[in-house]
Amino acid sequence: MNRRVLALSGACVAGALTLSACGGGSGSGNGEVTLKLVAADYGDKASNSSSLYWRDVAKRFTAANPKIKVDVQVINWNDIDAQVKTMIQSGDVPDILQTGGYADKVADDLLYPAEDVLSVKTRSNLIPGFAKAGEVKGVQYGIPFVSSARALFYNKALFKQAGIDQAPKTWSELTADAQKIKAKVPGVTPYALPLGPEEAQGEGLIWELGNGGGYTDVTGKYTLDSPQNVDTFKWLKSNLVGPGLTYAHPATTDRKTAFADFAAGKAAMLNGHPSLIQMAKDGKVDYGVAPIPGRDGVLRSTLGVADWMMAFKDNGHKEQIKKFLDFAYSKENTLKFDETYNLMPVTQDTLDEMQGNGKHKDLQPFFNLLPNAVFYPLGDTTWDAVSADIKKNGGTAVSGDSAKVLGDLQKSAEATVADQK
Repeated sequence: MNRRVLALSGACVAGALTLSACGGGSGSGNGEVTLKLVAADYGDKASNSSSLYWRDVAKRFTAANPKIKVDVQVINWNDIDAQVKTMIQSGDVPDILQTGGYADKVADDLLYPAEDVLSVKTRSNLIPGFAKAGEVKGVQYGIPFVSSARALFYNKALFKQAGIDQAPKTWSELTADAQKIKAKVPGVTPYALPLGPEEAQGEGLIWELGNGGGYTDVTGKYTLDSPQNVDTFKWLKSNLVGPGLTYAHPATTDRKTAFADFAAGKAAMLNGHPSLIQMAKDGKVDYGVAPIPGRDGVLRSTLGVADWMMAFKDNGHKEQIKKFLDFAYSKENTLKFDETYNLMPVTQDTLDEMQGNGKHKDLQPFFNLLPNAVFYPLGDTTWDAVSADIKKNGGTAVSGDSAKVLGDLQKSAEATVADQK
């Protein structure tokens, strides 16, 4: 997702934009209720801050529901988790939160189940795979808000210079193409491999999926050091990192660097999400999008990423929250947000609209991938800690001893699980 920092300030919470009075959701003697909505900012400047979107939604919602006002606070991605934690600890609990994860809130018994705050119509409109990813122990708490998927981006002009006429479908084809690019187009990074702390958990999982691996087994148990995963990182070390077909130090290279290099014509291939489309167009890169190569063929499924909406029980505003969320998840509103920030839908009617209106041909490869997307183990309350460890240390598996690095990650994950029992 596009989560570049926008420095914001507000009188109530540092970094927040507010629509009305400060404080948590509240009621009044005349039956009026104020819902507190806290949301992440997807904009990269004031003119496209998400606050503009949410202010408009809140204004139209209150016009239709005069006794329910909405206090909007939009906080940048770098600060939102810490600020929400402070709100909860101080008793200033939101009614509605839109951010990147929900499992820790479920563990603390803070949230309404989705069925309590969404009408049957709204729930049935959610794309099934994304709704399923919002479950903890079979109960949905996380309500998908926007989504993204990963695909292979490649620079057609650089491919032509290297004598390559199509995107690779296997790891061996990718290696062969990278070797041709290194030989015939010097100064270009053949494959941009970002395994730094911004993207290690995503890039690593994509490669593991291509070798029959992943982060968990069918029971949900962590399998970070499975034979398939160890083999994947050994392959990357031997076939991309060692021969100089990617960055010299992938473990310290972030996604933003890889995206910027591709948009500047300095990288020939990388795994990217839809926001890279506009970056590539701005950089006047003649790009192509294709399914991600796996060891023996293109991936049958790709990494899916979602950001989440959730509803808190603390203020007791279940019915008012339900009215607002049903309004917010109408096609008019979700379509506007997805189109504004070049993101993928999580509702079926918006997906149908975006596929059918002819304005989003560039996104068609991603639309095709969404139904089979694979997700992080978001419903596991240990995932935040395990993910942080992968981000910090996972990339070193392509420079050091792959088996030891992944083994240490597995031990750490098992310890985290044991601590929560």
